[in-house]
Amino acid sequence: MSEDPQKPESPFRLNRSRILLLVLGALLLVYIISAMLGGVGNFQRLKEAATSPTITAPNP
Repeated sequence: MSEDPQKPESPFRLNRSRILLLVLGALLLVYIISAMLGGVGNFQRLKEAATSPTITAPNP
């Protein structure tokens, strides 16, 4: 039961090159979104600010 060799290939069938393009597109989206959110530098500063001790002002 082999497929008909004259039948055209579906445009939505995944092959090796289409999978590679999908993976590269996903990586590009992750890169763009992380850059829009401030990148790794802002994340590091936010993490340091969250773990640093808080300084409270003395009550008068």
